[in-house]
Amino acid sequence: MFFRIVWAFGASETSETSLIGYIKRNKQIFSTYDGPDGRFRDRLKLDHQTGSLTITNTRTEHAGLYKLLINGAKLLTKNFNVFVYARLPFPVISSNSSQYSSSSSSSYCSLLCSAVNVSHVTLSWYKGNSLLSSISVSDLNISLSLPLEVEYQDKNTYSCVLNNPISHQTRQLNITQLCQIRSDQGLPLLHIELISAAAAAGSLIVAAVVMCCICNKCRKTAMTRQEDRTHSALCKPTGRTKSKIDAVYENVPKKMMIR
Repeated sequence: MFFRIVWAFGASETSETSLIGYIKRNKQIFSTYDGPDGRFRDRLKLDHQTGSLTITNTRTEHAGLYKLLINGAKLLTKNFNVFVYARLPFPVISSNSSQYSSSSSSSYCSLLCSAVNVSHVTLSWYKGNSLLSSISVSDLNISLSLPLEVEYQDKNTYSCVLNNPISHQTRQLNITQLCQIRSDQGLPLLHIELISAAAAAGSLIVAAVVMCCICNKCRKTAMTRQEDRTHSALCKPTGRTKSKIDAVYENVPKKMMIR
């Protein structure tokens, strides 16, 4: 049989404790208190028979050190460390379209997995079942982000996982959707180099065609001029050749010829 029960709360072992529950059976006193900053207001219930304490609608601000003191046939004390984890959100995967990297044989897409307003969690990238990288935080309400680079044609399965000791949330990576090449985002260096080479080859082809056309035109012009000169030489009028009879009568006086 107990005569007095005291419940106290402290955010940590080094912090001051605050009275949140009190029972004195012989005087039928059963009281609860709001605690520091009123964080327990309308959330505490005391069992008058067992002396147990129930916290309803628990939040992360209720995590901490709880102390129990029982004064009965002998004095008993117990400490409880209570951890409260918020429901985890799904991590978000996005692509950084302004950043591309390339090598001599492949191009890469820059990705970022992030989670906001989380605490006591770990954010990780997985390739299949293999852990690639991770980052952890114990602060309250903080934002996390973790980068990753993958090849555009990578066929492996990637996932981003946000977890705490009691639950986890997973987001699968869709490489085709996030890493597609878009005209408004620019092209990777490798594609730009290929397009530049194709443009240069096209320019050379156009220049060669133009030169061929010019040469053909010059050749046709020269042939036309040659034909004109030949035609002029063949068609030029020539002087009349005098016959021998004309030459004889030319020297005969006209009077002798008229009879």
